[in-house]
Amino acid sequence: MAVADRLEPQRPDADMAWEAFMRRDRSFDGRFVGAVRTTGIYCKPSCPVRHPKRENVEFFFEAAEARTAGFRACMRCRPDDLSRDREAVVQAICLIERAGGTIRLDKLAAEVGYAPHHFHRLFKRDTGLTPAQFGRSLKSRLAEGSLRSGTSVTDAIYGAGFSAPSRFYDTMEGRLGMSPSAWKNGGKDVAIHWAVVDTYLGKMLVAATEKGVCRLSFNESESDLAERFPSADLIQGGDDFSALLSDVIAAVETPGDARHIPLDVQGTAFQEAVWQELRKIPPGETRSYAEIAAAAGNPKAVRATGSANGANTVAVLIPCHRVVRSDGSLGGYAYGTNIKEELLKREAKQ
Repeated sequence: MAVADRLEPQRPDADMAWEAFMRRDRSFDGRFVGAVRTTGIYCKPSCPVRHPKRENVEFFFEAAEARTAGFRACMRCRPDDLSRDREAVVQAICLIERAGGTIRLDKLAAEVGYAPHHFHRLFKRDTGLTPAQFGRSLKSRLAEGSLRSGTSVTDAIYGAGFSAPSRFYDTMEGRLGMSPSAWKNGGKDVAIHWAVVDTYLGKMLVAATEKGVCRLSFNESESDLAERFPSADLIQGGDDFSALLSDVIAAVETPGDARHIPLDVQGTAFQEAVWQELRKIPPGETRSYAEIAAAAGNPKAVRATGSANGANTVAVLIPCHRVVRSDGSLGGYAYGTNIKEELLKREAKQ
C-alpha cells in the first residue's frame, strides 16, 4: 500500500452526513465536520449558517483532518470545541478503565476539566452510555472474563470491583438472564424451553429462559442449541413458553414493533448500543452500517457495527436485517441474503 493511501483520511458516509447537515441535527455534532470548498471553512452539523451547495462540501470524521486539508474552523459554530469534548471523553474512558470501572462523576469531570452535569451529557452523547453505565459495563466485562478463566464467582465479583454480589447481579439483570455460576458452566441448572416451527422463511428455532428469548435463528435444531448451552436443561415446548412463542411467530410473520417481547441477551457495551439502535428502526425502513455506527456513538466503527450485527443471537427481534450498505445493497446476513431480502420485502408491504 502506498504512503499516500495510508494517509488518506477516513470519511463518514457522505449521504448520511449531508442529511444531518440539512436537518441541522445536533445529535451528530462531534461525530464529523463538513468542509466547504468555496469558503475554506468547516462546520459542525448543527451550524446555523446558510447551507452551501452539496457539490461544494466534503466531510471529515475529525476537525484535525479538515485542518490538514487546508480548511479553517467556523467562527460561528466553533467545531473545534467539540473536538476538545471528544478528547475529554477519550481521556475519561481511560480514567474509568484505570479505576476499574469505579470513579465518582465529580472527580472524573474535574480530571478532564468540565462541570459534572455538562460532562455527563457530553459523555453520553459520544458513547451512548453515562459514565456510571460505562463503568458498570466495564466491571461486568471484567467479571465475565474472570468467570471464563475459571475464577470462582465470588472472587470474580469482588475482583471486578463490585462492592457486593448483589451489585453484580443488579448490573447483569436482563443481560445474562442466568446466574454467573450457571453462565460459567454453559447454562448449568438453567431451564431453556425451545421449539422449531415452520414459517414463510423456513424452519425457525426459538429458545427462551425464564427472562426472555435467548435464541431466534433459522435452519437450526436442538443440537445447535445444545452447543451453545451444553449444560442447560433443554425442554421442548411448555405451557408458559407457548404464549411467548406465539408472540415471536407473530412478530416474524406480521412485522411490527417487537420491543414488547422480552429478551435474554448480552454483549459488550458497544454491541448493546448497536442493538438498541437496531430496535429503533421501524419496519419497512433500513439504515446503513455507517448510520448505525454513528447513532451508537462511534461513527468510525463501521466494521465493528457489522460484527455487532453478526453477534446478534435473536434474529428479527433485534432487526439486524434492516441494516444495509451505504450504496443500498443488502450486505451480509447470518442466515443468507435470501432470508434478509424476504424479511425486507414483507416489511415494505406492511
